Amino acid sequence: MYMRPETIDAHRGYYALIRKHLDARGIDSPAVITEPDDLYSHWESPNLFLSQTCGMPYRVRLHNQVQLIGTPDFGLEGCKPGYYRSAMVVRREDKNKTLQNFKDSVFTYNSDDSQSGYATAYQLTQKHGFWFRNRVPSGSHRDSCLSIAERRADIAAIDAMTWRLLKKYEFFTEQLTILEWTDPTPGLPYITARDNDGLSMFESISAAIDELPDDHRQLLNIHSLVKIHTDEYLAVSNPPD
Repeated sequence: MYMRPETIDAHRGYYALIRKHLDARGIDSPAVITEPDDLYSHWESPNLFLSQTCGMPYRVRLHNQVQLIGTPDFGLEGCKPGYYRSAMVVRREDKNKTLQNFKDSVFTYNSDDSQSGYATAYQLTQKHGFWFRNRVPSGSHRDSCLSIAERRADIAAIDAMTWRLLKKYEFFTEQLTILEWTDPTPGLPYITARDNDGLSMFESISAAIDELPDDHRQLLNIHSLVKIHTDEYLAVSNPPD
């Protein structure tokens, strides 16, 4: 989920280590990482080997169809291991406004099945007694931020790990700032088909993380793989349809 041009080699190296440890446990695995065109067809396939999904698709549609392996921990500030939260991002010139000031502004989001980009913003605004009236999809967290910088939108919820990467690699984020943070929720889990050996996959991925070279570890920002119970994902509320 966090692959970028600058981190492709690190992700490939990470997956090569996962394959190495799976092979040591007698488990065959696909040779390369692929990026599916249709995520739900990919996630719901009975042949799914290993993938990463978002908390909202998992709790709304996938939890009875797939097996939860574990959740990577990125050591995010303000979050317990395996959890994440979103930054409510605005233009730097708007940093002194309150969230309520944006009630009638344009809220942009990556997709309406995103925990970090959509559901968490709904959960936060409900605490303040409103929901954004003007909501415009962007297609990605990056495009949400770019829309704000280019004044096509005014506010967005950007997950903390993505925000970290955008701040590192995208110059236009200099025009943006964080208005406030949403509450932490369980992060993006690794999943597999229900018939696969999830425990061996957890152990193999954990061993791969432990073996990452320092440069790849720094690029991926990954600390460990943790177990988060399905109930913790299902306890998060959903926005209305």
